[in-house]
Amino acid sequence: MLRQIEGSRAVAEAVALCRPEVICTYPITPQTHIVEALGFKVKCGTLKPCEFLNVESEFAAMSVAIGASAAGARAYTATASQGLLYMSEAVYNAAGLGLPIVMTVANRAIGAPINIWNDHSDAMSQRDAGWIQLYAETAQDAVDLHIQAFRVAEELSVPVMVCMDGFLLTHAYEQAEIPAQGEADAFLPDYEPRQVLDPAHPVSIGAMVGPEAFTEVRYLTHARETQALTLIPDVVAEFGKIFGRESGGLVSGYQLDDADTVVVALGSVLGTVKDAVDELRADGMRIGVLAVTTFRPFPAQAVREALTTGHPKKRLVVLERAFAPGLGGIVSADVRLALAGDELAGLCREPVMSTVVAGLGGRPVTRPSLRNMLLDAAADSLEPLSFLDLDHDLVEREMRRSCPPHFPLHQVV
Repeated sequence: MLRQIEGSRAVAEAVALCRPEVICTYPITPQTHIVEALGFKVKCGTLKPCEFLNVESEFAAMSVAIGASAAGARAYTATASQGLLYMSEAVYNAAGLGLPIVMTVANRAIGAPINIWNDHSDAMSQRDAGWIQLYAETAQDAVDLHIQAFRVAEELSVPVMVCMDGFLLTHAYEQAEIPAQGEADAFLPDYEPRQVLDPAHPVSIGAMVGPEAFTEVRYLTHARETQALTLIPDVVAEFGKIFGRESGGLVSGYQLDDADTVVVALGSVLGTVKDAVDELRADGMRIGVLAVTTFRPFPAQAVREALTTGHPKKRLVVLERAFAPGLGGIVSADVRLALAGDELAGLCREPVMSTVVAGLGGRPVTRPSLRNMLLDAAADSLEPLSFLDLDHDLVEREMRRSCPPHFPLHQVV
């Protein structure tokens, strides 16, 4: 059914269609509306059998999800920002134990300073935890990716994190097709855990592992996660047959065929990027977009094929909603590594790559700013690392105030 619906409520509807048996929650903006809506469904009996647990912290939420999943239940939780960092220890444990938990991350900046608005700093901080990470562009994507996430998680016995931009998707009202329960049931079979705690056959989980086997455990986490690169396209194809629309996947291209310049991005900013690209196309600029939906495991082959097939790409602009202080782009590093294989093999000339950090802490990413930045890129005047709409005067004043007297200020301003 097509509905005008808040993004959080749409996700709650999608999660409920997947028939979770345990939902463990702790409120933190901007994910709270999701678990509130699920709690109401459990309370009024429209989602059953399901145990809804209010816990005392985000660490407890993930710990309960781990226990529930290990006991054979389909488990779900949601968090954001500092909440994700607070549960970080348990996030790693869930992956190491191979438990198919699904979690929504309503992406929000990490302090200090305190900021409740959107960027990707929270999920990016957990990119090496062993969870699959999927990024939604729209509310419809968020609905579809959650349904696919349970399928992928349970087929591989790995946890999956569905990332949707805080406020921009969680609190905005959009049209979204909410599937019927029968469609969801046809796509997502009953949960049959790979491993389950059984009092009749007691075992220990999470025991200490010494040097003789720890490498193998971490390798198995890596191996299970990378299997998703093969499984996700198959899941997307089956999803399309049952639900009648394409959604999800590894990457997707927009106006790529003849593009000289390509913007690589994740999440809701893609809509604004595509609008800016359409305007520049109307002016005769050959520019396209590569949307990355699956960020972990990183789809290196799919990225490489998209950027090296057909018309040669001269420039890449990686638009980042987070960055690594002291280094630069996080996504950029993965894109560069993906292209390195072809460069080393002599199969293509590597395009010039620029990292543009944008939208930190919820700063608007506007079409005019994107247009000006992309015109600079087309003129080959874009720096290797830049910050969209950075207030250079403010930064310089603060650096002059706080830097040691003899520090070479030009190196940081």
